[in-house]
Amino acid sequence: MEFKKVVEKRRSVRSYTEDDIPRDDIEEIVKIGHMAPSAGNRQARDFIIVKKDEEKEKLVENAYGQSFISDAPWVIVVCANKERSAERYGDRGRELYSIQDATAAIENMLLAVVDMGYSSCWIGAFEEDKVANQLDIPDGVRPIAILPIAHSEGESDKPEKMKAEELTHYGGW
Repeated sequence: MEFKKVVEKRRSVRSYTEDDIPRDDIEEIVKIGHMAPSAGNRQARDFIIVKKDEEKEKLVENAYGQSFISDAPWVIVVCANKERSAERYGDRGRELYSIQDATAAIENMLLAVVDMGYSSCWIGAFEEDKVANQLDIPDGVRPIAILPIAHSEGESDKPEKMKAEELTHYGGW
């Protein structure tokens, strides 16, 4: 699919079919996420793949009851590895660059999901400490997003967007 069309087609989808997705496709989505740029090539991001129903149900609990998470056959939790970035950049790496590394990966993954014919939703509303505890995420690593990966149950409405001109400033604010 042409890149611009992939970007235009991307939606936050919360209604999924029960159809499974091949593990190879999930691994390809992670690889494409990992191709994103990273500060100083520190690659300060990690990916946790969740398949078990009981683990997905616990993610639902820890994400304020967003039940559609457990409807997806696969869920990827993208984490910022704060300490990997801090090794080179100190506090700025810990507090900013690691987050940027993870979020760049997330966007690559969301676009790959669409290009491969699947759907997802960037979930940032969850209790970080509980998700970290649930998934045995070590200190110095922060869960940034939960991405359920699934087949869409139908077409999602195109969200209303502000015009780019309203958000664009030249030479200063």
